[in-house]
Amino acid sequence: MIDFTSIIWNAISSFWYFIPLLILVGIFKSPWFKGYIGEVIVNFAIKVRLDKDEYHLIKNVTLLTEDGTTQIDHILVSSKGVFVVETKNMKGWIFGSEKQKQWTQKIYKHTSKFQNPLHQNYKHTKTLATCLNISETKIFSVIVFVGDSEFKTEMPANVTYAGGLIRYINSKKENILSLAEKQSVIQAIESGRLKPSIKTHREHVQHVKEVQSKKAAEKTCPKCGSSMIQRVSKKGPNAGNKFWGCSQFPKCRAICT
Repeated sequence: MIDFTSIIWNAISSFWYFIPLLILVGIFKSPWFKGYIGEVIVNFAIKVRLDKDEYHLIKNVTLLTEDGTTQIDHILVSSKGVFVVETKNMKGWIFGSEKQKQWTQKIYKHTSKFQNPLHQNYKHTKTLATCLNISETKIFSVIVFVGDSEFKTEMPANVTYAGGLIRYINSKKENILSLAEKQSVIQAIESGRLKPSIKTHREHVQHVKEVQSKKAAEKTCPKCGSSMIQRVSKKGPNAGNKFWGCSQFPKCRAICT
């Protein structure tokens, strides 16, 4: 009689070293690791190429909002203003405009949508302005793409690659915060942030999932990614019937039933 238990055990013993390798591969391909690598690249660029006495870097800041929490990758505080940096580690072609609700990532024949990072970072800047009680004109939103990505549509100056981040920051020449204001901003952020911990991160991730689930239930334009609005047809054979039309009409004329 064949001893299958022995055979299975021998097979497992022979290939046990593949298990840690598979775990590592899974970690390297995870969104968390890609995000971490992106933040490391941006941290390195900031520390190497910016004056540490002028620019104070605060990383991974989680702040309370009216509906939960918001998490900011990097905040740079200087006399030139407060820079709120959102990092995207992506590859492929990137299509998008400032007003679109969703942008497009294309890798060969595969196309996917993702939230407009400018809109995402707008919430960050609004929350920070409220927490600091300063004008939004003193806060600058910056989106940094790292990885093997390429913009296929014209992007605003504050949407850039890692090298462009430094150029954008250096383009702000005017001193708009005094030394005392700068120190006050740093102290306010440090005292107002939630304590960095696994628990804080887990609760924020759960909040993001709930928000994404809610947005997934909303109708979005199949053409430009903007929100759809329910309207009533006023003319023709469908007069009086309801339909969904793009909120960007007449610029975008997409409809769905």
